[in-house]
Amino acid sequence: MRSIDLIVIGLYLVAMPLLGLLLSGRQRSSQEYFVGSRTLPWWAVCFSVVATETSTLTVISVPTVAYLGTFTYLQLAIGYLIGRVVVAFVLLPKYYAGNLVSAYEFLGQRFGSGLQGTASVTFLITRLLADGLRLFATAIPVKVMLEVFGLSVSYWQIVLALSVLTVIYTYLGGIKAVVWVDAIQMFVYVAGAVLAAVVLAGELPGDWVSTAWEAGKFQLFDFGSSIVTEQYAFFTAVIGGAVFAMASHGADQLMVQRLLSCRNLRDSQLALITSGVVVAVQFALFLFIGTQLWSFYQGADPASLGMGSDDELFPRFIVTELPPGVSGLLIAGILAAAMSTLSSSLNSLSTSTVSDLYRRIGGSGADDSSVLRLGKVWTLIWALVFVVFASLFSSTDNPVVEIGLSIASYTYGALLGAFLLGLLVKRARQSDAIIAFVATLVVVLVLAFGVTFPDGEGGEASLAFPWFTPVGVIVTLLVGGLLSLRHPAPPEAEKVAATADSA
Repeated sequence: MRSIDLIVIGLYLVAMPLLGLLLSGRQRSSQEYFVGSRTLPWWAVCFSVVATETSTLTVISVPTVAYLGTFTYLQLAIGYLIGRVVVAFVLLPKYYAGNLVSAYEFLGQRFGSGLQGTASVTFLITRLLADGLRLFATAIPVKVMLEVFGLSVSYWQIVLALSVLTVIYTYLGGIKAVVWVDAIQMFVYVAGAVLAAVVLAGELPGDWVSTAWEAGKFQLFDFGSSIVTEQYAFFTAVIGGAVFAMASHGADQLMVQRLLSCRNLRDSQLALITSGVVVAVQFALFLFIGTQLWSFYQGADPASLGMGSDDELFPRFIVTELPPGVSGLLIAGILAAAMSTLSSSLNSLSTSTVSDLYRRIGGSGADDSSVLRLGKVWTLIWALVFVVFASLFSSTDNPVVEIGLSIASYTYGALLGAFLLGLLVKRARQSDAIIAFVATLVVVLVLAFGVTFPDGEGGEASLAFPWFTPVGVIVTLLVGGLLSLRHPAPPEAEKVAATADSA
């Protein structure tokens, strides 16, 4: 590792918190801290959404997916775009009509504080697990970089350092700082990835594209694999990806909070749909880099190259093969992806804790200054908890992007199902929704860890992770719908439902 790379990384780590505070200004109210007083431009929110969901997993693990396989991962992006369109025109209007700061406030208005609290706690746990893994993923290339420089640092120390730097601007600047820094960070890691692709292209033989094409590395659609067990079979990826995106961008506070900071509903819809297109382009870029790496290393098994994990492929190339300064920019880009996800998680966790739990349980009468102060305190608390959760991960045999998506899939079905139950089943009451919510979590966990299916090749495999969310939605609607039949539909119930829908 050259000194210039360390200088580039050091300057970046110092500049991002300062820039975030400069762009956000002073936070004077809880509305400003949580949703930026709904004054943020749609394009900045769009880039923030992309940076938040991209994370380190995309930067280092999607190239690994292409290295070990093909371009079929890109099929997920088709589903993601479809799901975003549904959220833009079905759920976002409900949130804006109610002037909400939390996605789960809608559940509170429709069913009651019990389900709002249940959904919020589920979100908190899911974010800790999923983003704890993302933080661990970030530590992989940083550790490789430091080892090349002769320094031995543990994963938890890297996680702690990143958390401290990120919490500075998240604590002081709120959602405005998070969104503006996210937008800048997106350009940093995309620029770094483009530079890596250009450098790789110069190192490869002139016929590498035709060689990769003949080897099937550019295969985009997969109609032949088992749709039950194969993550990237066409119908699995598109249908599962669409429902997953409906949940992640319509029922997950991490994304909804960003979308609620736009100036109006139209801007929010534009930001959301455009982000789907940008994500597809990013996926294609990182898959292309993975195919370039396959040609560069001649398809060698990562273990034979001395790598302890498949996900070290791209980080090792960055550290050992890129020119001085460029590798530093790439590492800064990986750190950017991690910091954008962490800052978004901290802000959304704080918002959900205060809005969905504290104010519902006993803090409804608190003045705005107290709410703002409490939001900042919870930002610090969640930062400490994140360090602990991220330290629980030490190794993985699969690309970490697949594990990260699986964790979110376990709970997304119940969350999205609860929203759809409130919208579609007018008879449903809070007790029906809570029972259906818990039943869904149990069913999905059993499917994930206790049931296998024929894989089409004579063996057995677990259900492909894109199916967890659709199955969860179906279970929630089925259980909640059947339970709702216990209740008559008197005028009073219909009136409550209509009031909730118009709120």
